[in-house]
Order: sequence, then structure tokens, then C-alpha cells
Amino acid sequence: MEAKTLFKELKNDLPASIVVFFVALPLCLGIALASGAPLFAGIIAGIVGGIVVGSASGSPLGVSGPAAGLAVIVLTAIESLGSWPAFLLAVVLAGIIQLMLGFAKAGFIAYFFPSSVIKGMLTGIGLLIILKQIPHALGYDKDAEGDLSFFQTDGENTLSSIASAFDAVTPGAALIAAISIVILIVWDVLLIKKHKLFQLIQGPIVVVFVGILMDYCYQNGLLNLSLAEGHLVKLPVVHNITAFYSQFTFPDFSAITHFEVWKTAVVMAIV
Repeated sequence: MEAKTLFKELKNDLPASIVVFFVALPLCLGIALASGAPLFAGIIAGIVGGIVVGSASGSPLGVSGPAAGLAVIVLTAIESLGSWPAFLLAVVLAGIIQLMLGFAKAGFIAYFFPSSVIKGMLTGIGLLIILKQIPHALGYDKDAEGDLSFFQTDGENTLSSIASAFDAVTPGAALIAAISIVILIVWDVLLIKKHKLFQLIQGPIVVVFVGILMDYCYQNGLLNLSLAEGHLVKLPVVHNITAFYSQFTFPDFSAITHFEVWKTAVVMAIV
């Protein structure tokens, strides 16, 4: 009986799941990259958000994954803790804290936070990410990808880095960035509203394929432009089961006595 209930809407659920997959995959990788986390972690977060959260939430339309709004917090936390395993411990503790708050019925605390504060915080994070990505979109990669500090390690700041980027534009990278932005805008504003086909194939995945195709054209001389190795995202390549397991990292429980770990856990649990 449960199997019949589970699969009775398969004809609608299957195309919807394909759309969610194609949209979520580049987002999971992008958020992991912006957070300074391993790209494999972004994929795992998407799997957990889709399967575990989707099954446990009780909502027929609920799906989750890595949160773009936490990118700044995650990146800062990884830098302050000094290691990825220590940050994973903070994530485990944050989850335990949230479970305790849930059992204590402490959700009413959210009513004391004005929605304008949350929207302002997310808007600020979005603006910061946009400003930080402008130099990379132009092919100026002197500052490390994922660095969200205003004062950068290369001696510049966020605004001066943008000015420097316009003096050292990489045409190949800038062209891909410009075409990608145009596709996203046209797809959401015009195409998706006029044709059902464009509702099944979402803009972000089209942008990914277009970027891959353009880089292929660069490498094979079809376009007289090029991208340096540093402009490309390096995905982990798994050739066997041993290499697959090597991608997993476990929390560093020896850091449980560190104050920074607990502070990070509390911040993430609340945010």
C-alpha cells in the first residue's frame, strides 16, 4: 500500500526531480566553492537535503540543500578554526543544538527577530558575493576564490580589486561571464514564462553547459580566445572505490574543547 502511495504520482514526480537535479547540481558546487568547502561536500549536502530532508520533513514539496546565505559564515569559520575537520565538528554540534532547541519548543524565539533584519543580512551577503565575483568574472584571479574579507591578502581591498580587474581583463573569461548573465536574465524574465519547455530545463544548468562548450571551443581553436588553468573549477575525479572513500572527511572530535568550535556551532545553529 505504501509503495502504491509512493509511486502514484511518478509521472509528475519524475520530470520534477530531473529539473531539481539539474538546478541543484551547479548550485551545490557553486555554494561549496563560495564557502571555501570541498566541492564534494556541496554534492553531499545536496543529497542529504533532497533525500533525508525531503523524506523526514513531511512536506510533499520540501527540498533542501547547501544554503547560500551561510557562505560567508562558513568561509569565515573554516579560516578561524584552521581546518575543515574542525569545522565539521562545529556543524555536528550545531545540529545537536538545533535538535535540543526543537525538543524545547524554542522556535518562538524567531518571532523576536524582525524579517527586515533577516532580509537585510541576506541582501548584504548577496552584495558581498557579487562584488567579490566581479574580478573573477573578468578573469582577474589575484585574490583567492572564496576570500570574502574586505581587506585581501594580496594587499588590495574589495573595491580596489574591481578597479584593477578592469585594467587586466581576460577576454575569454569575460565573454563567458557576460553570456552566462544574459542567459540567466533572458531565461527567467522571458523564456520561462512563454514556453513550458523552458520550465523543464532551468537556466543555471544551461549556463553550465554553455560554459563547458565555450571552453571546449577555446581549447580546440574554434574561438581565438583562451582560459588559464586557474580559471577552471577542479572537480574531484574518482577512479575507484578507494578514491571515492578518500573524499570523505570526518569531524575532528579532538577539537571539542576549543572555544572557537563552540562559538561557531552556536552561530550556525541560530542563523
